Amino acid sequence: MSAHPLLDLPPLTAERFASIEKGVARLLGTRQDVVITQGEALLPLEACIRSGARPGSTALNVVTGPYGTTFGNWLRDCGATVVDLEVPFDTAVTAGQVADVLAAHPETGFVSLVHAEAATGNTNPVAAVGEVVRAHGALFMLDAVASVGAEPLLPDEWGVDLCVIGAQKAMGGPAGVSAVSVSDRAWERFAANPAAPRRSYLSLLDWKERWIDGGRKALLHAPAQLEMLALEACLDRLAEEGPDAVAARHAAAAAATRAGAAALGVAPYVAVAAEAAPVATTLRVPEAALVAAKALAADPSVPLAAGGGALADSMLRVNHYGAAAALPAVASALTALAGALSVPAAPALAAAESAWSAALRG
Repeated sequence: MSAHPLLDLPPLTAERFASIEKGVARLLGTRQDVVITQGEALLPLEACIRSGARPGSTALNVVTGPYGTTFGNWLRDCGATVVDLEVPFDTAVTAGQVADVLAAHPETGFVSLVHAEAATGNTNPVAAVGEVVRAHGALFMLDAVASVGAEPLLPDEWGVDLCVIGAQKAMGGPAGVSAVSVSDRAWERFAANPAAPRRSYLSLLDWKERWIDGGRKALLHAPAQLEMLALEACLDRLAEEGPDAVAARHAAAAAATRAGAAALGVAPYVAVAAEAAPVATTLRVPEAALVAAKALAADPSVPLAAGGGALADSMLRVNHYGAAAALPAVASALTALAGALSVPAAPALAAAESAWSAALRG
């Protein structure tokens, strides 16, 4: 039987694993410990919540999209009293709103927030929110799965105690591997929490005590080799292109998509451009599910989908992250959308190209 390059791989050594962790830390510009988890980013997100929340504690859960609902459910499962700060999905939360809730609930010890909401197309002002949370003294967990690589992400500078990332969006990698940076303060809170997972796939403390404190000599279990190697390749590719260039490409794709949609007579779902995420542009389209189906029937490869759940009939999402953060991908989505709406594509393509060029010029 002949060797297969994707199957007959040598074991991933602890040294190689640790070097990939260092690459993630460099990407985040963090001095905090980084734990790479062997699964989609929901794994470290749930692990952070179950390690940081406990019965009798109070948590502020900022809800600006569907993932906030999931986080709130996990927090309640842990026995925490949850204060949900819900804002319309077509806007971003403000630091003032967070400050008001923390003032009304001074006992709050945990705050969860999503940076960029790929599902709804908004992005939140993490730096300003982090300043408020840090002043209050609560642990701050950030879901940066969609934002990493696409826009500035500075967990140490912003006071983020738990910064969770995944490789499958702007990084252009696999969905089966993720990571979290953990502050010293978070480790202390985890260790003091008798309800924190131990001897569990959800246990971050296991990684702290058996991997990090042990000098990163012995892995807890066999790592997912293909995903780890793909993550390493993503980090190398991002370093080669340059973080600023990657972020600029995503910002240009967002600007081009908004401009092209406007030329089609389609309004953005997130009205304020500064509150719009660079990974996906959401649009207000009546009968969005039907329009998306028509567009995808014409070209199944376009990065376009109807909104989820209750938004399926009113919101259309154009994904422009990773390899799709490029003018040809934006143009294909706009062409397919124009066809589904039975309007000319040429004005949208011209507007998109102009906006792309202007964005890259700065």
